[in-house]
Amino acid sequence: MQINFLDIVARAWAHYDDSRAVQSVDDISVLVSTNHVFRVRLENGDLVIGKVSYFGRFESFVEDHTLINALANNLPAPFDQFLSRSLVKKNRLYVYRHRDDLLDVWVVFYNPIGIDTQLPKQLQSSHIEALGRELALFHRACTSLVNILPDWTKTLRRDMRDLDHWLDQPEGQFYNWGNIDVLREQMDLFEKNTDALGAHAWQPIPVFVDWNIGNFSVSQDLRFFSRWDYDWFRMSSRVFDFYFFSRVCSRAGDRTEFSYQLDTLLEDGFLRFLGAYHEVYPLTREELQFLPEAYRFFILNYVIKYGHYFFQDIYASKLGREAFTEYFPRLQQGFDVDRLCRHLGL
Repeated sequence: MQINFLDIVARAWAHYDDSRAVQSVDDISVLVSTNHVFRVRLENGDLVIGKVSYFGRFESFVEDHTLINALANNLPAPFDQFLSRSLVKKNRLYVYRHRDDLLDVWVVFYNPIGIDTQLPKQLQSSHIEALGRELALFHRACTSLVNILPDWTKTLRRDMRDLDHWLDQPEGQFYNWGNIDVLREQMDLFEKNTDALGAHAWQPIPVFVDWNIGNFSVSQDLRFFSRWDYDWFRMSSRVFDFYFFSRVCSRAGDRTEFSYQLDTLLEDGFLRFLGAYHEVYPLTREELQFLPEAYRFFILNYVIKYGHYFFQDIYASKLGREAFTEYFPRLQQGFDVDRLCRHLGL
């Protein structure tokens, strides 16, 4: 079935403000993802960005963007212009919902955000250390705002319950036929290890999880400049932001053909990143011990459950296979947390 997203986005804008007519809607989505992003040009010359989503819960989509807008509007300098803001209508976040017999689609609009410098595909030591310091400063700023942010309902436990329910549904059975027992074993390990660390009781902060270098830009002096991709946003432990930085800081760097291997968390690049982070916003041993569980959660939810929504079929199938042949077996071999702890003096 061919879905006319262009028409849905145009109708969403007309519902938002029909006094500024749409001149054109162009698809600017990236090719490796199923995400739908559109540039909307208005007849008066203005530009806005439209984002379309149709998986998960509508209520969670609204909740996430409400939290992000509150965060964007309250972050202190130098992060006060870092996040792209969604448009509001009469003081409320504007979300358009299109529903018919086949579709339940949601549209949110953003003002375009400036882009300064894109990091190279393979980083130098100076880049890595700067990113470690910047993420630490950003996390510290986000932590200071937790008490004034809107309430949230999405938690690790709720997402794992949802995953368990999904595995009983036709969709979950279809995508994981023959592997349901493996997934439930991984879920049990996550719960057991997370409970042992007491991680459910840690203070959640805003985390964006996906820090591919195509999702943010930096200034000439390597400070965070702008960030615009929010698909995997959640309120959770700051540890959830580390895996993607380990990939960015890895020897392989940013790659067109990609996998989600665990061992980037043990490479020298990530150790350098972690050392710079720890000097600014110190970590605990328990947080480092949680790294493999944050990785396990990521594979279970964002690769297994939602992979066919996030990635084109060829990537979703490849990553799904690798989860069972490489990612979970590698986790079973154990993770050398002591190496990270020694590097940080913990």
